[in-house]
Amino acid sequence: MPVTDPSTGNTIAEVANAQTADALRAVDAAEAAAPGWRNTSPRRRSEILRRWFELMTSHAEELALLISLENGKALPDARGEVAYAAEFFRWYAEEATRVPGEFRHTPGGAHNILVDHEPIGISLLITPWNFPAAMATRKIAPALAAGCTVILKPASETPLTGYAMARLGAEAGVPPGVVNVITTSNPGQLTNAILVDPRVRKLSFTGSTGVGRILLAEAAKKVVSCSMELGGNAPFVVMDDADLEASLEGAMIAKMRNGGEACTAANRFYAQTGIHDAFVSGLTELMRALKLGAGYASDTQCGPMITAKAVEKIDRLVTEAKDRGARVTTGGVPMVASGYYYTPTVLENTSPDSAIAKEEIFGPVAAVYRFETEEDAIRLANDTEYGLAAYVYSRDIRRAMRIGRGIETGMVGINRGLMSDPAAPFGGVKQSGLGREGGVTGILEFMEPKYFAVEF
Repeated sequence: MPVTDPSTGNTIAEVANAQTADALRAVDAAEAAAPGWRNTSPRRRSEILRRWFELMTSHAEELALLISLENGKALPDARGEVAYAAEFFRWYAEEATRVPGEFRHTPGGAHNILVDHEPIGISLLITPWNFPAAMATRKIAPALAAGCTVILKPASETPLTGYAMARLGAEAGVPPGVVNVITTSNPGQLTNAILVDPRVRKLSFTGSTGVGRILLAEAAKKVVSCSMELGGNAPFVVMDDADLEASLEGAMIAKMRNGGEACTAANRFYAQTGIHDAFVSGLTELMRALKLGAGYASDTQCGPMITAKAVEKIDRLVTEAKDRGARVTTGGVPMVASGYYYTPTVLENTSPDSAIAKEEIFGPVAAVYRFETEEDAIRLANDTEYGLAAYVYSRDIRRAMRIGRGIETGMVGINRGLMSDPAAPFGGVKQSGLGREGGVTGILEFMEPKYFAVEF
């Protein structure tokens, strides 16, 4: 199946288009490798993951170029992703040797309770196109640290990075069959075939809420454990007392990382009345100054969107918002080119009832809304079915924390435009998912507690 460069629309490679039989062969390979990997010492698993981190670091520039070629993101973003992705291998190299256990007495004092954690088993990992390296390592690293074998199904738009990661893993010492990569243009059929196989015990998925619901229904047929990192609609709240320069800097990071194609991207900008006009003016100036172009061009600051369909969706949302009274202060139109480009855009006077306030934009569009009180900010921020990420800017840290606690979300950035960290639990509430990735809890998503009732 073809792989397309979003910067030009041209085919840059072809990869295997796996069928159901290939998917089941991957399960066979994972099953054959499972006993050996499960019984590999935590220290040895740690050393392999550490070596994988070192190899990613030494090949960082090649990986960044590969990501930019098949994903379209600007090279600085791609370099940042590689560094972030590699850190998951380093973090879980350390966590592999620190899996917790428990020993205590029963309340009556007559018996003992011993709790161990065991690998959950063969794990299906489904990753999206927007962070093809980081979403893979965020799943592979804890799964392997826990002692699980895996099947990675990368997005059909960005399969090359998945193959590159697997090649580096083999070089790092990962035994055959421990990490299996399948690429396909028919993901529904293949994932269903894998999920109904009784040997598969875990599904870890990152993607849209709609697809997540479908996968949860399929996984339920065999009671497969699920971790789901789904859609987002992140609010970015700027209080009157916020540092304007810092809030603008944070807004650009939160909005324009990967050109806005991120589940944590700031989707709805809420600026309090006293700072609203200055914030809109400053954001407009910064967005207008961005250099739009091919992801791998040295001077590009915002690359193309992933597909022509993505551009069409963004344009639909902007057009509908304008029809409801929003005013475009910069951008607001696709860029006519051979690739898939949309101009960095700022909207003000956006209606909270617009579709752009309800749907993930997944593009370089900042819709700004005015609010009056702290209570208004919390109410507006919670007016969504999603609850993945939120951002709050205020010089009063107690106020910022109070607002952050009031927003129904799994993660909050306080005076920061970037919150993702391998050492922190990543995930959301409401329709944004189940479970957490990263941090000390991430490895436990790939393990099951086993209780021993012990008589000494």
